Amino acid sequence: MPSLSLPTPSASIVEATELPRLVRLGPNLCGAAFTLMKLLPARFMLDRAEQRGELGPGTTVLETSSGTFALGLAMVCRLRGYPLVIVGDPAIDPVLRRRLQELGTQVEICHEPSPEGGFQQARLDRLEQLRAQYPRHYVPGQYHNPDNPNAYAVVAEQIAEAVGPVDCLVGPVGSGGSTGGTASFLRLLAPGLRLIGVDTSPSTIFGQPDGPRAVRGLGNSLVPPNVRHTAYDEVHWAGAAEVFRATRDLHARHALYMGPTSGAAFLVARWYAERHPDEQVVALLPDEGHRYQDSVYQDDWLREQGVLDQEVCTEPRTVGCPDDALGGWARMAWGRRSLDDVLRPAAPATPRETP
Repeated sequence: MPSLSLPTPSASIVEATELPRLVRLGPNLCGAAFTLMKLLPARFMLDRAEQRGELGPGTTVLETSSGTFALGLAMVCRLRGYPLVIVGDPAIDPVLRRRLQELGTQVEICHEPSPEGGFQQARLDRLEQLRAQYPRHYVPGQYHNPDNPNAYAVVAEQIAEAVGPVDCLVGPVGSGGSTGGTASFLRLLAPGLRLIGVDTSPSTIFGQPDGPRAVRGLGNSLVPPNVRHTAYDEVHWAGAAEVFRATRDLHARHALYMGPTSGAAFLVARWYAERHPDEQVVALLPDEGHRYQDSVYQDDWLREQGVLDQEVCTEPRTVGCPDDALGGWARMAWGRRSLDDVLRPAAPATPRETP
């Protein structure tokens, strides 16, 4: 009987799960499906901080997050013995909060939004107060730390080796790390790679006014410095009905039990891949769907949100400015421009002289 060669055990769950599984979703569409995408930048950022001497025994890690970056940090900090304080807001659901606390994380909730900047600004203000309380601290700063996008070099390498040349990368945009970082490294091999960012309305990331958002994990009340707008060729704002339906389709058709940010990326990537059959498309799928068992995967919840029986668009409408994309699914040619260039009013035409 032939002997079986068993893989060497990973040092921890972090090393075992920080990279995605690459799954074929169509003839020219591949999904990079993460168990928990933010685990990778959390580990990478703490590694770099340790190497620079900014993080060591006795240091408390402080961060603002109401989503999966908090969980990624909690896992790494627990395994390395660092105390962690997370500043969040009511968007932290009970399941996530319980997981954080079981991992030894102190969770602080900001219950009131700031008049300008919403909960994002309120969390940043509280973070500044905590910095004064903890003389020995380290703040990863996922929204501005360049180690966030730099962490995705290994993902780009994995995709390039397994898939080959990539024509189009599609991914949701929150902090800007995953899409901008992965694209920048893939473009070292293919400078013409097309990058499509997926957001939802209303969100300030790509120039809309801030407002309440039905899709969690997408959008922002502030523009993160790590969002390098000049990297994006196209931007989609995905509507709630389309995102939730695509999330369920991803599970029903491909057995991928993912969250709504993954559904948003799948929605846009599938649409693009079908219209460009000669191009190789890769979609970044950030996290699994277990946090959403009682919401996105429940018809009663979808009915309460008013989207269960809502007509779902099969393709986006094309708009010329971010404000026109409010509501539903819309797309805009971004053209690797800065946010200022996109929002700058067009110069009035110079009147011709009368002969």
